[in-house]
Amino acid sequence: MQESWIEISADSDFSLENIPFGIGNIPGLGPRVCTRIGDTVIDLAAMAHLGYFDHLGRKESVFENDALNPFIAMGKSFTCRVRSCIQESFLEGNPAQSDLPVLNEMAFYPADEVEMMMPLKIGDYTDFYSSIEHATNVGKMFRDPENALLPNWKHIPVGYHGRASSIVVSGAEIHRPSGQTKPADSPMPLFGPSKQLDFELETAFVIGKNTDLGECVPFEKTEEYIFGMVLFNDLSARDIQSWEYVPLGPFLSKNFGSVISPWIITLEALEPFRVEGPVQDPPVLPYLRSTGRNNFDIHLEVAIKPEDKPETLVCRSNFKYMYWNMRQQLAHHTINGCNIRIGDLYASGTISGPEPGSYGSMLELTWKGTQPLMMNDGSERRFVNDHDSVIIRGYCMNKDLRLGFGEARVKILPAK
Repeated sequence: MQESWIEISADSDFSLENIPFGIGNIPGLGPRVCTRIGDTVIDLAAMAHLGYFDHLGRKESVFENDALNPFIAMGKSFTCRVRSCIQESFLEGNPAQSDLPVLNEMAFYPADEVEMMMPLKIGDYTDFYSSIEHATNVGKMFRDPENALLPNWKHIPVGYHGRASSIVVSGAEIHRPSGQTKPADSPMPLFGPSKQLDFELETAFVIGKNTDLGECVPFEKTEEYIFGMVLFNDLSARDIQSWEYVPLGPFLSKNFGSVISPWIITLEALEPFRVEGPVQDPPVLPYLRSTGRNNFDIHLEVAIKPEDKPETLVCRSNFKYMYWNMRQQLAHHTINGCNIRIGDLYASGTISGPEPGSYGSMLELTWKGTQPLMMNDGSERRFVNDHDSVIIRGYCMNKDLRLGFGEARVKILPAK
């Protein structure tokens, strides 16, 4: 692990190897492109004004925005050099340490004093269904346990287009949705608040390069188009979903709110944590063929915190379990010529592991509500209650270094 002259605790998500990018609402200045080291948020517009990026062509204005899209649009040749410059500047022994008084005045802010904002202008959002453990569990619950996976599942990364406008940043509050449900003992559908509100433990990747309509992104080039990753919680109303999803899939059960973490972790930061994915059997078609280490070893966990009570860890999972990797998802998404744009978001789908404690939704953890979870305050949960906060965290760690994503947190309010 590299040593920084900025204080970093051993268990920090924001080591010098990380250098994520986000949008911070800087006191007195407004939204700026920022990074974070330890518990220090760094205003990159201020760093640019101080000359740290002069050798890159300055470009202060690209850091003075309320979304990362213009920064990402500069391309990886620029953003990777910005990241390297930041790492070098704050490495132990760098002469920049002598600038500490002016940096403290102009660029450094305690993390708890900076409001982190939505990092992107998200034009389009796609949600995949790429965990074989999750898809198998859902198939067992709702269809034939002997044929849990639909015939297409091992041949294509299944996905659907979601609602970009209702994606919010960590710390938001979302009201419980209302809609139609069809209880088994009711001859007609009923209307009212969802009784089966659920989280979905996911990650998402951010598009960093545009394509034209009709253009495909071949598997070999997909990582040129992926800027980085965030944590993602695709809130779901299971009772509304089970009534509405045939024949066209989720609608009101999914579009009322999804939550992302505020810091985008670059692919370059995640490079040391590459792992091979599961063996794909039967073999996939040539345009989806994946060789090498195209998954990442990202530890994931979910906690539920009742209001004014301690949180309970309800799930531990890992991104490495994903059957379909991000590169395959993007190659498939564009194989028909669908154009993609900077800031588009592509969610993984629920990430479940092989053991019950690694299932990435309450639907699975309580097996459709039949096996309630015990909370640390003595209460039970079959699904998410009003006034509960759901907190997703993620980090990577090996013997040499640790870096993380922070958290994606949301509080559920009663239905309006």
